[in-house]
Amino acid sequence: MALPSTARQSDLTLADEPRVRWRTWRWIAVLLVVGVLHWIAAQWVERHRATLNPSDDEHVPVQVALLKPERIERNPAATAPAAPAPERKRKPVAGKPREHVLTALRPAEKPTVDAAIAASDPSASAPVANVAPASAANATPASASASAAQAAPAAPGVKFSVPPSGELQYDTFYNGVRNQPGTIHWTSSAQSYEMVVSVPLPFVGTFVYSSHGRIDAFGLAPEQYVEKRGRRVEDVSIFNRADKKIAFTRTPSTLPLPDGAQDRFSMIMQLASLVRGDPDAYKPGVTRQFFVVDSDSGENWPVETIGDETIRTAQGYVQTRHFKRLPRRQGDQRRIDVWLAPSLGWLPARLVQTEPNGTQFELVWRGKISVDDNAGSSDISPGASPSAAPTAASDAAPAAPLASPPGPPVNSTGADDTSGNIKP
Repeated sequence: MALPSTARQSDLTLADEPRVRWRTWRWIAVLLVVGVLHWIAAQWVERHRATLNPSDDEHVPVQVALLKPERIERNPAATAPAAPAPERKRKPVAGKPREHVLTALRPAEKPTVDAAIAASDPSASAPVANVAPASAANATPASASASAAQAAPAAPGVKFSVPPSGELQYDTFYNGVRNQPGTIHWTSSAQSYEMVVSVPLPFVGTFVYSSHGRIDAFGLAPEQYVEKRGRRVEDVSIFNRADKKIAFTRTPSTLPLPDGAQDRFSMIMQLASLVRGDPDAYKPGVTRQFFVVDSDSGENWPVETIGDETIRTAQGYVQTRHFKRLPRRQGDQRRIDVWLAPSLGWLPARLVQTEPNGTQFELVWRGKISVDDNAGSSDISPGASPSAAPTAASDAAPAAPLASPPGPPVNSTGADDTSGNIKP
């Protein structure tokens, strides 16, 4: 009697096996589809990460001014510090003759460097001495040139203050994924500067960019710029100021060296020095043009002021000023964004490079490794040469300590190739 029942149960079991197998494969297929959809969504988010933050695009200001490289401000007090005292005593001596002096020196009121140099030259002041009457003829040539230097206006230029020396650490991100920390080593004085940027990249190695040079009448003046990408041979750009040429180890071609030329990373510090010297001049919409040299070429970079923003860092919220490189040519979709922080002495608090396909490289300030506020803070408004810069520090904004102030939250560096090289 048990045999028919057992047979029926066996038949039912055999009939259920295909159904169980179908259900199992169905769930496996569902899981695969869900996994593929999640992967596609993650890839889309990574590639469009830049466009998901509308604050950068919605509040881009209209360009209101285009500034080009020009001389930094000169301070006449540095060239003739002892001139004002004797001249004050001579004011009541002869009032009418001073009218002739002012008449003779009136062309020097134009903002030209040659006029200021001619006014301070004793030979150039000789015609002025000839105009003076006999009562003023007893003045010595030295005093005449000193009075001419005092009467001549200072050579015009932009205010310029080099950020303080410091070694800063940055969190590095590739498409939002955190990598090993990078560093920016910056040292400066009244005569020279050095900058070394180290950025580790996964599977490629550490990229090192270094720039060193002097400080001249146009600000930072690079002498050598070096790019070392992982295990590749380093590429060197040489700024030969004697021949006014730029040479490269990567190519035999050369370029003429214009005044104020920068490399890819000294440009950031040149911008920081200009903003530090006169922060009020860089309002939203103000665009400054730089001639920037790469490892084998050079071109003009228009950098626009976006406005003040607060960014979130590992040390808290930091108030910054946002700058963006505009397209260099028609169809240029590569983008560079720089955030300079007043609390860091206007050193960069964030750098972001966005590629045309949406890939992003990002550096966000993590903290200081070491800093020397006294050695690095050099306000440039010299009277005759960069060596006189420390005496004219009163014309520039004071250095702020390297510290991140608390505050409420915000919110890319560019490459001319597609090999994943981080270059502004």
